[in-house]
Amino acid sequence: MVYTNGKKVLNACGADAVYASCEYLLRYLTGFVAENGCVIVDQTGATLYTDKRYIEAAEKILAGSDVKPVLYTQSEVLERLAGYEKVGISFRETSHVEYLTLEKAGVKTVNIEGTLNETMSVKESWELEKISVACEIAEKAFLKLLPEIKEGAEEAELAALLEYNMKMLGAQSTSFDTIVAFGAHASVPHYETGRTKLTFGDEILMDFGCKVDGYCSDITRTFLFGDDGKHGEFKKAYESVLTAHNLVKEKLCAGMTGKEADAIAREYLQAKGYGSLFTHSLGHGIGLNIHECPSVSPKGTTALMNGMVFSDEPGVYLAGEYGIRIEDTVCLEKDKVKSFMSKTDRNLVIL
Repeated sequence: MVYTNGKKVLNACGADAVYASCEYLLRYLTGFVAENGCVIVDQTGATLYTDKRYIEAAEKILAGSDVKPVLYTQSEVLERLAGYEKVGISFRETSHVEYLTLEKAGVKTVNIEGTLNETMSVKESWELEKISVACEIAEKAFLKLLPEIKEGAEEAELAALLEYNMKMLGAQSTSFDTIVAFGAHASVPHYETGRTKLTFGDEILMDFGCKVDGYCSDITRTFLFGDDGKHGEFKKAYESVLTAHNLVKEKLCAGMTGKEADAIAREYLQAKGYGSLFTHSLGHGIGLNIHECPSVSPKGTTALMNGMVFSDEPGVYLAGEYGIRIEDTVCLEKDKVKSFMSKTDRNLVIL
């Protein structure tokens, strides 16, 4: 496989070379990741510098690609970088110590954070396929978990079972710390999963995802463990959140800004009386990072383009009472929203 991401970034940023050493940028620019390594991309191609622990694996994985793996020596890397007029780096992902080392060696750097954000936000077909597989695994793991949910189970227990299912189905790791919230705990959007036990009539909110070859999925489902007849307001709010979620899929199109996309859900929930309870943005970009460009929020100024992947996750949170979030990982394809989630029900499920 030819990894063209490095050349895309290089050509877009206008530097003579691109340098990176953080894990996700190594994977993005080369298709390989190592704890200790770096990459230099110039017009001749990409060179992955790594140590003896990874060189054999890198040679096998990158055979036939345009990425050349070589053994890392700091002096060689610094001498090569110093020979360029302008080296593009991510200031955000370069430590102060590393920056000082580059500066001391005479490397002339420029910040290409904006270029990286723009380039990474539009996925290649092979990147979309990895995200699709990660989404499929997450959904299958959730469906496999549902029959195992029993009264008395702890939040942390269900989170562990869900993560086990994802790994057994082929996930590399989780995209983030799995959230399992029972009852009023769901009113905290980023609740820290605890040891609370499940009781009949509890609401359950699960926010989870997994990685495949570094690429993330993100999904949230909210449902009930039995119906004790005390969820009238919850059900009413749930229908509003679901409608807002679906309106985004129907109305969002390429060319809209993140702010305009966010407004589709926000204005609907506002009209239903839930505006003040929608306390986060509609969505965030998803890729090698669980949060990346584009921002689909009231502050999102980036125009959404075909190939971008992001979440559609409106929510309503009433402190101390309930929380509702319905989230799919979606992309823009042929100017319209396409969801990666097709196996799990978004209508209210009562176990």
